[in-house]
Amino acid sequence: MARFRDRTHAGQELARLLGAYAGRPEVIVLALPRGGVPVGYEVARALGVPLDVFVVRKLGLPGYEELAMGAIASGGVVILSDDIVESYGVTEAQLRAVTESERRELERRERRYRGDRPFPDLTARTVILVDDGLATGSTMRAAVAALRQEGPARIIVAVPVAASETCQALRAEVDAAVCVATPEPFYAVGLWYDDFSQTTDDEVHDLLARGTQGAGVE
Repeated sequence: MARFRDRTHAGQELARLLGAYAGRPEVIVLALPRGGVPVGYEVARALGVPLDVFVVRKLGLPGYEELAMGAIASGGVVILSDDIVESYGVTEAQLRAVTESERRELERRERRYRGDRPFPDLTARTVILVDDGLATGSTMRAAVAALRQEGPARIIVAVPVAASETCQALRAEVDAAVCVATPEPFYAVGLWYDDFSQTTDDEVHDLLARGTQGAGVE
């Protein structure tokens, strides 16, 4: 199974499978920070469409933070899993505390990445939602659920590498799921990159600025 040199290379390979969306005015690439942004930048650049960022923060269950009881996302969207909230007896005060903590971090990232530029209107648009890879897909699922609240016409999930079962499951939840590689066994996203070093906030800001200023148009 081929590996990717880095996220730039991965984005270029992913863009090859998305050529049908090139130059279409209703298309926008939304990347999940931080690692999805270098990938998304290459996709947007190749397709000649705008790039923006979609910040998602999982709401971790108090005491079991890895278990998501919901998520918040760009655009002020809040999604809750009522079953988990009720099953674990989460109080209003606990829910409010977790939500406010994650909202502060989301707003910090939004300011850092987007500055004063408002979140784009996604009504009736085709959104290509990009990350650098999918293991369980929990963050991507939260992003898809939040994104639906923004009224897009179509949602396409696009990643360079994913666990086969995750990619397959997502195809039932969105209009299309494009995964360049679905290696077996999968283990972890980072194993399929020669360079999987952490993307910094500065890199996200710079790539986003270039993508939204028309740098993505060939």
